[in-house]
Formats: sequence, C-alpha cells, structure tokens
Amino acid sequence: MAQLPNRSVDFVLADPSYLVHYRASDGRTVPNDDNDAWMLPAFRQLYRLLRPHRFAISFYGWSHVDRFVHAFRSAGFRIVGHLVFAKRYTSSRRYLGYQHEQAYLLAKGAPLQPVEPISDLRSWDYTGNKLHPTQKPVSALVPLVESFSRPDQIVIDPFCGSGSTLVAARQTGRRFIGFEIDPTYATIARTRLQTESMKRD
Repeated sequence: MAQLPNRSVDFVLADPSYLVHYRASDGRTVPNDDNDAWMLPAFRQLYRLLRPHRFAISFYGWSHVDRFVHAFRSAGFRIVGHLVFAKRYTSSRRYLGYQHEQAYLLAKGAPLQPVEPISDLRSWDYTGNKLHPTQKPVSALVPLVESFSRPDQIVIDPFCGSGSTLVAARQTGRRFIGFEIDPTYATIARTRLQTESMKRD
C-alpha cells in the first residue's frame, strides 16, 4: 500500500484477521492471526489512501475489539456505525453459540449520508468456506459496496483472501485493488476474478 498515491481510493472494505489463532477443522489457518503488529500500520495506510469524506468498513474480532478500535481511531478514522451479520448456523460454541459476524463503519472527514441508508442488521449466506477458511459471502458484501461507493470508483481490500470483496466490486461496476499475503489465496482470488470477467463478457 505504501507504493500507492495519497487519496487515491474511494471506499475501503477490509476483512483483516481476527487475532484469534484461527484453525479450521481441515487445518487451514489465516496469515497474521497470531499478532497485531500489522494492524496500526495497515489502517494508517488505508486512511492515507482514502479520499476525504469517504467511508471504510472493517470486519473485526469481537474478543479483541479494544485493539481494533484503538487502531481505527489512532489512524484517524471516526466510528460512525456498526453492522451485525446474522448467521443461520452456529460457527462455534463456547460460553454462547456464536451466530454473527460484525464490522465497523468508519469515516474519513464528514462524508454525506447515503440517500437510502441500509440496515445495520444484515443477512449472511454460508459459503462453506471452500476457498478460504473465513470466506465472506459476496451476497453480504455487494450491498456495502453499492451503498458506500459509486460505479467506476475504486474499492480497496488490503486483506482480500479469496477475493470476495473484489468480486463484489466487479459485479457492481467498481474498480478495485486487493492485497493478499498468502500466494495460494491470491491465486484463488485471481481465478475468481477471471471467471467473473468471463461471465460479464
């Protein structure tokens, strides 16, 4: 991200690791899920890259909300909303049965409100996590992209995994930039985008 120019993107949709040492039942893990050294530098870069008066959305791990909020605010973002994605299944069971994902809506400056604000309670379709151990459904991301950016604007996902955000951006006529540290998932994301391009052609 350091190589990209200041104020060059219009919307951030980020799905960082949750800092929970996640390991799927098949043994797959998530890069950098065992440390937060990347967190503040990444969100500072995102703030720098985002144009003034624009939005960012970041998923986060609720058990480390303090660290995420500290990074958001230290980078310069204001918290202006909170999204909850209700699942029809239980991801895991500990003291509770965990059936939701969550994300913060962040602002740089004072962006205009959407004409028709979406609900902060969202639905969630299970992906089966076939392409990535924490794969987000495109159907949950499309309304976010549509609400907080316009066609032909640039959407960035700095932790793009298997590319769900990028697919959502392409489906809605946005341009996009994605970064992924794991070459296996980067290849999967590239293949998904090629497939999506063929559908559009």
